[in-house]
Amino acid sequence: MNMPALAELSTLPNSITRAQVRIVIVGHVDHGKSTLVGRLLHETGSLPDGKLEMLKEVSARRGMPFEWSFLLDALQTERDQGITIDTTQIRFRTRSRDVVLIDAPGHAEFLRNMITGASQADGAVLIIDALEGVRDQTRRHGYLLHLLGVKQVAVVVNKMDRVDFSEARFGEIRDEISAHLTGLGVTPLAVIPISARDGDGVATLSPRIRWYRGPTVVEALDALQPAQPPEQLALRLPVQAIYKFDDRRIVAGRIESGRLASGDEIVIMPAGKIAKIKTVESWPVTPVKGVQTAGRSVGITLDRELFLERGDVIAHTASAPRDTRRIHARIFWLHDKPLGKGDQILVRLNTRESRASVVAIDKAVDPGALSSVENTSIARNHVGEIDIALAQPVAADAYADNPRTGRLVIEVNGRIAGGGLVLSVDAGQRAVPVDIVPVESALRPDERSARYRHHGAVVWLTGLPASGKSTLARALERRLFDRGGSPILLDGDTVRASLNRDLGFSAQDRSENIRRLAEVATHLARNGHIAIVAAVSPSREDRDAARRIADTAFREIHVATPAEVCESRDPKGHYAKARAGNLPAFTGITNDYEPPAQCELVIDTSGQAIAEAAETVERMLLETGVLFDEVIDLAANI
Repeated sequence: MNMPALAELSTLPNSITRAQVRIVIVGHVDHGKSTLVGRLLHETGSLPDGKLEMLKEVSARRGMPFEWSFLLDALQTERDQGITIDTTQIRFRTRSRDVVLIDAPGHAEFLRNMITGASQADGAVLIIDALEGVRDQTRRHGYLLHLLGVKQVAVVVNKMDRVDFSEARFGEIRDEISAHLTGLGVTPLAVIPISARDGDGVATLSPRIRWYRGPTVVEALDALQPAQPPEQLALRLPVQAIYKFDDRRIVAGRIESGRLASGDEIVIMPAGKIAKIKTVESWPVTPVKGVQTAGRSVGITLDRELFLERGDVIAHTASAPRDTRRIHARIFWLHDKPLGKGDQILVRLNTRESRASVVAIDKAVDPGALSSVENTSIARNHVGEIDIALAQPVAADAYADNPRTGRLVIEVNGRIAGGGLVLSVDAGQRAVPVDIVPVESALRPDERSARYRHHGAVVWLTGLPASGKSTLARALERRLFDRGGSPILLDGDTVRASLNRDLGFSAQDRSENIRRLAEVATHLARNGHIAIVAAVSPSREDRDAARRIADTAFREIHVATPAEVCESRDPKGHYAKARAGNLPAFTGITNDYEPPAQCELVIDTSGQAIAEAAETVERMLLETGVLFDEVIDLAANI
């Protein structure tokens, strides 16, 4: 492949349609990424006229040898420190591809920047120093590419001049990195020996690597396949901002996938509001006619007045994203502090930010060693799968359904702490129909917390009939109210006689009874109240489902009073009625009750006074962060 031919490619008319691939180049610090990128720009004739000569003159004035990496290291601090600290996008052309090359940092301190770069890529170039070989950081980068769904990887073994272009040394590195990537489910498309400084193997195969029979770097890039064109995916327009111009409210954002035009019926998620696109606006000419496709930044007006905000996602009604408060994701963790169950984080999905908590952690792995570790937390530079409970509904896609919108970033204290792929959404919750528009409270949770001195919670008392659940629930309700809180009692029998009176006692109806209880209790908790549920709820599976609905607000208390004590009390006559056949058998047969395998508290009312038991529950709520330590003396503040 000669230089003139490549230079001619860069002048092809824009009207010719060419495939575009986005490629991230990654590797350990000082393995030569920026040098390779600079060399690629030169070899493909993509440098602006005079740019190379200008940089050589600057280097001479500074008394330092010219480096190809200077083409990218535009910041003075980068030149001074000798490392690339940000993600730079470079465009050039091969024979059949428009390439967007993303140069991502390799230093361990800047892995978080690499996540941003790699998350946008269709393929990757993984660069390795021939002398240093495969490093832990190299393995982590390979795992990170797998994590972010990048399946096309070309490996470049750089600085072959430092090992005298040894075929044996190249073979060692090729075999090691190929085994590592294959173990991740990623088959390298090519492993290429090069000297980026001198140009060997970049665009031509020099005599010094005559033993190599594979493609050059440019040829390998030319062979990478672009992802499915984003305009062929479902419409996704994340809202970035809303502007007011004269009498128009313009909703602005970039079309991440799909296409739109005036007259299209759309839905705004997660609220599910439906409208039609009245006009498509742009500057300085407005309105714009015709179809607008993925990659275009647009402004639209709607045929009706609707409230929208940054983070909403506009889609066609027939292919809307899921609206959810629950996400299962595979993430790469960068923060010094390990990520643990119950940790509070900020999740960024497209233009939406939402507070969230980690509900569960699974499959924590050290990508450097590829060994499983305890899944109680995810350490720095480790990978794991997590369930995330979001504080507010979001519109989300699984990565497999839409790679453009199926990636997320996690922040802690204002800094990127991790990122990864959305593996699934809704995690057992049912989506809200698009014609239903939930209305949230006018009061913020922190306003209610400031008044009640507690967070919202679901306190779920489960146990045999006559175990003392309702008695304890009433005592706890009084105790929390007297300290200035807002407790609300939901007794199982009371709800059965009202909201759930249409339900029988089949297994399906019993599950639905618990689901409704959990939904009502969770609604109260999200609005700052402490919902105290007293219900036999004999099925462990049903109670687990209730916990999933309430997420981190759920506190399960097993009222473990022995069966013989319950039968002797039997204030509601459950046991006697069961024997007479007047009630479902489960209420009178202790063997049908499945005690919790794990719960926040166990109480036996046969050996503890109710007042003492209520105090024990209160102490648990304090220790688990529901109640505040301080109780305001309201009278003192009047």
